[in-house]
Amino acid sequence: MSISSLEREPLVAIDRLTKRYPAAAGGFGKPKAWVNAVNGVSFEIRSGETLGLVGESGCGKSTTGQLLARLLEPTSGSIRFRGRELATLRGREIRDMRKHIQLIFQDPYASLNPRHTIGSILEEPLRVHRIGSSAERRQQARDMLEIVGLDRSYAARYPHELSGGQRQRIGIARALMLRPSFVVADEPVSALDVSVQSQILNLLKELQRRFALTTLFVSHDLNVVQYMSDRVAVMYLGTLVELAPAETLFRSAVHPYTRALISAIPSVRDGERRERIVLRGEVPSPLHPPAGCPFHTRCPQAVAECALVPPEWKSVGPDHYARCLLT
Repeated sequence: MSISSLEREPLVAIDRLTKRYPAAAGGFGKPKAWVNAVNGVSFEIRSGETLGLVGESGCGKSTTGQLLARLLEPTSGSIRFRGRELATLRGREIRDMRKHIQLIFQDPYASLNPRHTIGSILEEPLRVHRIGSSAERRQQARDMLEIVGLDRSYAARYPHELSGGQRQRIGIARALMLRPSFVVADEPVSALDVSVQSQILNLLKELQRRFALTTLFVSHDLNVVQYMSDRVAVMYLGTLVELAPAETLFRSAVHPYTRALISAIPSVRDGERRERIVLRGEVPSPLHPPAGCPFHTRCPQAVAECALVPPEWKSVGPDHYARCLLT
């Protein structure tokens, strides 16, 4: 019997997660200003689901993914994985945790060591965690090549001998070598040709079913997110503004920012037309975010109260949440 999304237990849960960076130095080397790259974000990712995280460049979505993978140290807040707090882990505890949480990087060119063969790259996670003998690691690496759709002979090649799509397959294979239960996919197809993107997306879907993966899928491309995700979270200026099942979000989004993003998706169906919502102005600086609702300076529906009162995170429907005074 299948378990609905609402009945699944959360594998990952973050609560008021914040990441600040010093922006300017003051006296005695102390910062006099801070940038909130991620500002009090809370959500859960249920076991076996893909949660899409979308927003404009600079909104904090990639930083959120790196915080969950503990590549970055959170300033404050909680990250729980299977009920265990990760935000306070140090040293060897973090290394042991990485067996269960892996990251697929955006750039397949920069994320692979050009001096190592593909076989060595795939075996490295097993060596670091002292898993198996040399022969067993070599065998697992070649098996994984076949799983991601490449011939075993690729183990003897170097990254520069592969195409962009093949390199991203290697990046995916490396992330799965330790059989993690949670994967952060950070813009995994944005650096690829459009003709290759669909192949990689279908591969990710197949691997998610095969390995029962739970995934945070970070992207700015709403078409891709709609195809890949069970639920979608929308970020603006470091803050979540809406979270809903993918079908609900794309059919009946309530936040003006989400509706503007969806209106910009090109339609490929005959006779289907969307009314384009054009946002005025530029994204505010995270160094000096607006008072009240951070989106009010660009919102086509903003009222005077939006500039004064920070909106609360509230339920607007079944498993559907938004942060807007007008909902």
